[in-house]
Amino acid sequence: MPPFNPVTIARRALAAVVFNTVLALAITAVSGETLAVNMVYSQFIGLLIWGLIDGGRFVLHPSGWPGARAMAGLVIGAVLVAYPLGSAIANALLGRPLLIGLNHFPRATLGFVLMSLSAGGFGAYYFTSRELLARARLAGKEAQRQATEARLKLLESQLEPHMLFNTLANLRALIGTDPERAVAMLDRLNDFLRATLKASRADATAGQHTLADEFARLRDYLELMAVRMGPRLRYTLELPEALSRQRVPPLLLQPLVENCIRHGLEPSVGGGEIRVSARQGAGGLELEVSDTGVGCEAEPAAGFGLSQVRERLATAYPGQARLHWHSAPAAGTRALLTLPLPTP
Repeated sequence: MPPFNPVTIARRALAAVVFNTVLALAITAVSGETLAVNMVYSQFIGLLIWGLIDGGRFVLHPSGWPGARAMAGLVIGAVLVAYPLGSAIANALLGRPLLIGLNHFPRATLGFVLMSLSAGGFGAYYFTSRELLARARLAGKEAQRQATEARLKLLESQLEPHMLFNTLANLRALIGTDPERAVAMLDRLNDFLRATLKASRADATAGQHTLADEFARLRDYLELMAVRMGPRLRYTLELPEALSRQRVPPLLLQPLVENCIRHGLEPSVGGGEIRVSARQGAGGLELEVSDTGVGCEAEPAAGFGLSQVRERLATAYPGQARLHWHSAPAAGTRALLTLPLPTP
């Protein structure tokens, strides 16, 4: 947040005007002058003090707090300059001699200067402390954002070798039983790794990963698995064009697709179908991964995929995303992710 912008200046000026008005009311209660006269003096002197302190602070340190000593010097200097200058301007406006206060009321003038010093010091401390607090909050949010990104990168780095090891294990099994398909699967794996590496570099450069990217990687992975499973693997990917640019953590859905193959379709003699879809629901963005495999009564014991997805959701959308998992024997498995949609 810039230290000086129109909104910030307007708010500070308004606060200074309100404070000067309160000060004028207090002076009227203990002096013989009218409220109108005291209001003129108070506003001119007070606004000059505020302008000199804030302007001087910006000159000394544009990005924030210039230090306690510098601020103390600014407050004293601003009051010593603003009090006689503001009084002279008010005297000229009221048709009085420019130095009437200093010549006729020296003790009162000294009292007003000391009061102005106190008011200027309090105002400088109040406004600066609020700004520093706002900056600290922004810095905290930025640190939290960077920590979240680092956490997501760590989880992503765990998912990629997990998928690769599973694929290599499947490839090893094919080498002994069907060398021709093993060669085709190796070629497809090579293409998949090239595409994944290229997409990862593009994501890092652009700083984003869209649902279109996610579905493209799912298609590459399912094509790779189709080489091994043949007609036992069928899949459908449904991504509406309106949702294709929505941003999601990379590799969010792939662990769920791997679970469908490993725990749903591979144990089934006839294989089955995997269906991945995205839609906008009442609760936000809904991503569904389902299969028509053998199903099960409880979550798989080796639940790396589900645990990773839950952790990634908790990291990327703390308290805002949900994963609903349901499966039943001979009825397949369904995982539904609900993510918040960004407000337009």
